[in-house]
Amino acid sequence: MQHPGHAAPERRPAQDRFADGPHFVAGHPAKGTSGRTHTVVDPATGEEVYTYELAGTDDVDAAVAAAREAFPGWAGATPGERSDALYRFAAVVAERAEDFALAESLQCGKPLKLSREFDVPGSIDNIAFFAGAARRLQGQSAGEYSGDHTSYVRREPIGVVGSVAPWNYPLQMAAWKILPAIAAGNTIVLKPAELTPLTSLLFARAATDAGIPDGVINVVTGTGKEAGEHLVGHPDVAMTSFTGSTAVGRRVAEIATATVKRVHLELGGKAPFLVFDDADLDAAVNGAVAGALINTGQDCTAATRAYVQRPLYDAFVERTAALMETVRLGDPFAPGTDLGPLISHAQRDRVAGFVDRARAYARVVTGGEAPGADLARGAYYRPTLIADAPQDSEVVQSEIFGPVLVVLPFDTDDEGIALANDTPYGLAASAWSRDVYRTGRATREIKAGCVWINDHIPIISEMPHGGYKASGFGKDMSVYSFDEYTQLKHVMFDNTAVVRKDWHRTIFGDR
Repeated sequence: MQHPGHAAPERRPAQDRFADGPHFVAGHPAKGTSGRTHTVVDPATGEEVYTYELAGTDDVDAAVAAAREAFPGWAGATPGERSDALYRFAAVVAERAEDFALAESLQCGKPLKLSREFDVPGSIDNIAFFAGAARRLQGQSAGEYSGDHTSYVRREPIGVVGSVAPWNYPLQMAAWKILPAIAAGNTIVLKPAELTPLTSLLFARAATDAGIPDGVINVVTGTGKEAGEHLVGHPDVAMTSFTGSTAVGRRVAEIATATVKRVHLELGGKAPFLVFDDADLDAAVNGAVAGALINTGQDCTAATRAYVQRPLYDAFVERTAALMETVRLGDPFAPGTDLGPLISHAQRDRVAGFVDRARAYARVVTGGEAPGADLARGAYYRPTLIADAPQDSEVVQSEIFGPVLVVLPFDTDDEGIALANDTPYGLAASAWSRDVYRTGRATREIKAGCVWINDHIPIISEMPHGGYKASGFGKDMSVYSFDEYTQLKHVMFDNTAVVRKDWHRTIFGDR
């Protein structure tokens, strides 16, 4: 795992590009009013790249007011009009794809190839998908269910949506929050993580440049405690969507419940990677390393617990460790980099703490340290494989959110599936086997919102993403997400023109 060389493209000075303000309200950049500043730091170098004033409660109020004012016009637009605006939005983001990739890698530390080949094209595809889906907001077909009436169902937008997004995929999370909400006719206020606001601001600006009306998309960048909680509890916010840790999700639900608003939560994960003894071992090893290390392991669906049936266990551990050792840590902007830093030194130290404590009860096969030399100033941590940890240990049960894979053996299929389900989480999982009956059983019995077979990680705009158990409820992406961002109304027409209905006798008169 050598440093692959110097960066190819130059980092762009975010301070100059976002000089007009870290918030986007009513179609324009805005300054913060909290009186407190925050600095975006390049996690690969520790260098400050953008210092800005955080949003306070007044900024949230202004953004919600702008969204509320824009709602009647946007909700009243035809599906075709909203669809056309979203197609223009996709085109603008595609034109600026390199800007988005550079900003995403700068603030997150993710390799530029990941931003260019995954985050940005995935977000463009998501816009295009919802541009088409905006024309397909349908209720149930009309019918005479009572015999005397015609019923149909309207699907209507809710109002102002207040969303809170995490720092691990800032661009994609902005897209996942914004797109289904506005495609359905809502307006939105998004609070990105204060560590990573840059691409959310670029996204909102691109929407305005594409002709989406002022106030439909607003961004306020502040802390969760102040801006986030005020947004979630705001009386003019009709629905909130949150992606982040399970602990914070509980707090979001508590605040939202007090104002009786709809809640969508996509929370933590601890995805099992179940390898049966007839699996293609090489495919499983490659899938485990890629699935565990994508985005430096800062992914709620990352492969974190590999359960390997005992005949393959030793070979899996040996080959996985060997492959991990070929992964190249380095400057995110260098063409040969495979793995960038974690989001911050604090997160790096948190991950290291899990690994260091595990040494008392498990075997660290490879990794387990921060690199030195010219990478020492960044928040880097080597890809780490831990073997033979007890099922009830914290590295198996808790979300580490770093480049760490834990491997445990199992004997019977029953045991493997039971172990896969044995955490509080249920966001994603994968099963590896050549036997269609084994994999079919895994898809039925593993309690997770997504189960991959002989792969791990791919997502597509057409399919829903969301969890079971402590991983939350509700769906991002796909037409299923419209269930979160719309409300159903039953409309019923009398077809008889009869003045006195038969049921009126329950109130007055006889038959």
